[in-house]
Amino acid sequence: MAAFVALVGVLVAYYLVRASLPDLSNWGDVAFIALVLMPATFGLVLLVLPLWRARGLLLVGIALLVFALVLDHADARLGANFMKLAAMTALAFAFLQLFENVSWVVLVACIIPIVDSYSVWRGPTQHIVAHQRHLFTTLSIAFPVPGEHGSANLGLPDLLFFALFLAAAARFHLRVVWTWVALVLSFGATMALAVGFDVAGLPALPLLSLGFLLPNADLLWAAIRPRGRPRPSESPSAQKRVEAG
Repeated sequence: MAAFVALVGVLVAYYLVRASLPDLSNWGDVAFIALVLMPATFGLVLLVLPLWRARGLLLVGIALLVFALVLDHADARLGANFMKLAAMTALAFAFLQLFENVSWVVLVACIIPIVDSYSVWRGPTQHIVAHQRHLFTTLSIAFPVPGEHGSANLGLPDLLFFALFLAAAARFHLRVVWTWVALVLSFGATMALAVGFDVAGLPALPLLSLGFLLPNADLLWAAIRPRGRPRPSESPSAQKRVEAG
């Protein structure tokens, strides 16, 4: 709890003073957000990870999301940011409890990159970013750039699947810390690619899915690979006949 409160305090302090910090270059901003601000922010999710087993998380998540939207409407962006992260984390933990085995999570990790890519390039996300920027701001959290008033943004589904994959790593006994590292770095890599190719935004879920699959590939394969039926000579009854003979 102390670590969580301390980390929240550091993040709040940064959000309050960031406009007075030195203005970095574009790539300096990318490095700071990817290697400092995002790890600190998603460190909060790692610290509350044991709560994935809690009951009533669906109602808690819905309540937090409503509260976040109220704060956003009231232009209390700092509080809204943290409430959105908390809401998506609670909802992700609640959804994970519906998954019977890890193969369901793998299936989700294989499907959502396709859906997200279509949405960003041809679907509703593209329309929102291009024509309803205020709505995109509402449905995302901001990572403010130091020394400026701009920010990098991640959509609420990105936060949801981040928490879902991380909690799945804990529930199914995968590599939790390495999964967290890979998931965080995937967001930074997506942002770096967007800056490098000078595009308004890229889908974050393709690399996020890889951030879950790659660090756990051997464990996932061992969990979901088909197990062949034993040959007749290896069956218990056959073995007994051999011994009797």
